[in-house]
Amino acid sequence: MTTYDDRASLTDLTAVVERVRSSVEGVIEGKPEVVRLSLTVLLAEGHLLIEDVPGVGKTMLAKTLARSIDCSVRRIQFTPDLLPSDITGVSIWDQQRRDFEFKPGAIFAQVVIGDEINRASPKTQSALLESMEERQVTIDGKTYELPSPFMVVATQNPVEMEGTYPLPEAQRDRFMARVSVGYPSAEAELQMLDVHGGVSPLEDLQPVAHAHEIVKLIEAVRGVHVAEPVRRYAVELVSATRTHPDLRLGASPRATLHLLRAAKASAALGGREYALPDDVQALAVAVLAHRLLPTAQAQLNRRTAEQVVQEILQRTPVPAQQPGLGRAGQAYGQPPRRL
Repeated sequence: MTTYDDRASLTDLTAVVERVRSSVEGVIEGKPEVVRLSLTVLLAEGHLLIEDVPGVGKTMLAKTLARSIDCSVRRIQFTPDLLPSDITGVSIWDQQRRDFEFKPGAIFAQVVIGDEINRASPKTQSALLESMEERQVTIDGKTYELPSPFMVVATQNPVEMEGTYPLPEAQRDRFMARVSVGYPSAEAELQMLDVHGGVSPLEDLQPVAHAHEIVKLIEAVRGVHVAEPVRRYAVELVSATRTHPDLRLGASPRATLHLLRAAKASAALGGREYALPDDVQALAVAVLAHRLLPTAQAQLNRRTAEQVVQEILQRTPVPAQQPGLGRAGQAYGQPPRRL
C-alpha cells in the first residue's frame, strides 16, 4: 500500500489548498461548500459538472478555479454547430513536409472549461469521452497524451431550458461530481455588488499555486488510507442504487471508484490521513445523483435522484468502529504514524 509522510504532506496540502480556497472565495462569495467540493474533485483527479440556471456564477466559478492555479487553461464555448475536431484537434496536410501535421484542439490544456456543455449535440459531447476517462486523445490511429494535472470543469443549464440537449449517460458518468451553485444570500449578493460592481475581480486574480504543486498534492491524496469497512460501505451505497424501485438506471462501478477517490480527497482536506464513513456520506449525493435515472412513475411522483440517494443513506447501516480502539482513525484501520 502506498503511504506518505503524514505530517509533511498534509501540512503542505493544507497550506496550498488554503491559498486556492481563499482566492476562489474572494470571487465566489457565500458559497464555501461549493468551493470545497470543487477543490475535492481537483485533488481526486476528477471532473466537475456545475449545473444551475443562468447568471448565478457557474462560469465565474470555473474560471476562478482555473486562474487560481498557474497552469494552462482553455475555454470551449459549446454551441450546436461545434464539431468534435474543434475539441480534439485535426490532422492537416503540410505541403512543404508532404505529411500530415496534427493541430491540437482545445482539450490540450491542464484545465478545460466547457461552457454550457449541453448546448452541443451528443456527437460533439462524445469527443470528450476518451480524454476524460483515459486522459488521452486518439486521432487517425495515433494517441496523444494530455498534460497533468488534467481537469474538465463544465457548466450546463437545466434541460428544461431552450436549446439544450440532455448529456448522454456515458458523459455524465465521467463527471466525478455535480454541484449546483444556487442563488446567493442577500448579504452575499450585496457584497457581490461592491466587489463586482466596478471591474471584474478576475482581472486582478493571480495564481496562488503551481501545477507541479497540485500534482504532488494529488499523489499525496492517493496515499490516504481507506479501511475495508469504509470501502465496503461505499460499495453497499452504490449497489443499493441498482436495485432501488424508483430508479431505472443505477450507479456504475466507476461511480464507486469516484466516490472512494473523493472521500480520500475530503479526508486530506480535513487534515486526516485516513477516510471515514462521514467522508463517504458527505459526498454521496454530489457523486451519485447525476448518474441516476428515475423511473417514469418516480418522475410523476416528483421523486428526484437526490432524494433517492438520501433515502439510501438513511437505510444503509454505517460501519461500526472496532471495540477497544480509542481514535477514529485506528477504529477504521488507520496505518500507524511514521516517526
